[in-house]
Amino acid sequence: MTTANPTANGGPTISDRVQGILLRQETILFFILIGGVFLMSFQSDVFLTPENLLNQGRLAAEIALIALPMTLIIITGGIDLSVGSIVGLTAIMIGVAWHNWGLPLEVAIFVGLVIATACGAFNAFFIIRVGLPPLITTLATLALFRGLAEGIAQARSVRGYPDWFYILGQKDFEFFGTATVFPNQLFLVVIGIIGIGAALAWTPFGRSLYAIGNNETGARFSGLPVARNKYIIYTLSGFMSGVAGWVFVSRVSTTRSDMGNGFELTAITAVVVGGTSIFGGSGTIIGTVLGLILIQLMKNGLALSGAKGDSTTIVVGLVLIGAVLLNTFIANPPERVRRLVSRRS
Repeated sequence: MTTANPTANGGPTISDRVQGILLRQETILFFILIGGVFLMSFQSDVFLTPENLLNQGRLAAEIALIALPMTLIIITGGIDLSVGSIVGLTAIMIGVAWHNWGLPLEVAIFVGLVIATACGAFNAFFIIRVGLPPLITTLATLALFRGLAEGIAQARSVRGYPDWFYILGQKDFEFFGTATVFPNQLFLVVIGIIGIGAALAWTPFGRSLYAIGNNETGARFSGLPVARNKYIIYTLSGFMSGVAGWVFVSRVSTTRSDMGNGFELTAITAVVVGGTSIFGGSGTIIGTVLGLILIQLMKNGLALSGAKGDSTTIVVGLVLIGAVLLNTFIANPPERVRRLVSRRS
């Protein structure tokens, strides 16, 4: 009896598998993250303390909630620039519905989430039914939703929420009465990572998103529900931005129309740094999580070393450029790199 030889049958060799693993952006990003943490730990004694790391998780929660559906959108070759404005509009609507309209705060939160979801569906309608490019559509709604937030707020903020409202954004969960704590909003992030990650990796819906990103016309002619699935991901993006707005208000104790300003840049950077191609067709939720962790810890390390706030924005922009270049390199590595990896394997 003979043993099947995958190489003889045209299957991947060990060299091919090793090359594939080493040239994955998630693998490269993981080693960059380890190296970055090692270097930044020398800049400040506070950096690697549990209190600081948990606080960074709390601060990154809103971006994480936005970046998860953003991954799905970018995989299809689209983009959503309006997410930060939806965060601000949601925050304002929660405050106005509770403070000005006299609704119970629970109902006001629901109103804010419904409006955020409707904003995502509004984007989807113009992208899918009208046929406008996602970049142009969401650039326009970025201004539209932010203008609505500013017009409704009239430069006023809402404060004085009841104590239970701050449990989500400011309190920690204690494990069995021990000193081990976990920021409450990170439970929402973990649920999002598991749910969206599983849907992307293990369901026909997730596989269809990759097909759309690689060749939308081909996916449509193959019978895939392209329009329906794009409606789902843009509407989900609006809903998750609304959840991020709710968490943000709970964390900072007030509502302002400028909430979420610049969130879209950080979220897109985290997604692209995590290996999702800006041209569509590839990407993972795990990569997005690694990218977000790297960016947040980098910003924290710069702050602890005394860098000003403007410098972190510059660094995020440079990281985004570097991530696009790295994506291009991984997609088409030079022949000498291929030979080197093959020789070592």
